[in-house]
Amino acid sequence: MYLFIIIDWYSRCIVDFELSSTLDKSFVLTCLKRALSRRWPEIINSDQGCHFTNPDYLNLLASQKVKISMDGKGQALDNVRTERFFRTLKYDCIYINEFNSPHELRIALNQYMQEYNTYRPHSSIGDQCPAQVYGSQQHQEVA
Repeated sequence: MYLFIIIDWYSRCIVDFELSSTLDKSFVLTCLKRALSRRWPEIINSDQGCHFTNPDYLNLLASQKVKISMDGKGQALDNVRTERFFRTLKYDCIYINEFNSPHELRIALNQYMQEYNTYRPHSSIGDQCPAQVYGSQQHQEVA
């Protein structure tokens, strides 16, 4: 299974995610379109994988006037917040559970993302939960 997430780097909030059993680019585009239907980031960062360098992905972001930032080749620390989230997810959810089907994994991921965003405080954002900080950003943009 392959997991794509969109994380707001400031708040650490998982904005959206999509799980797929194939590496077809469509699951990335589906998730990105869903996230962009709710809110437009100024910049989106990714690695240089084929999902993020394909014309459909690049054109979608360009059509929404979202700037594209890509990690340098071999520079894992360029995407440190996302990599840190994946580490946390693996240790808090994936490694300690056994999933017998993709459906079970989807249910667990939905629950984990909800708990991560709304109940897990982060010291880097003043011991608030990501959803609190992300929500306050929306108020600031509207005001």
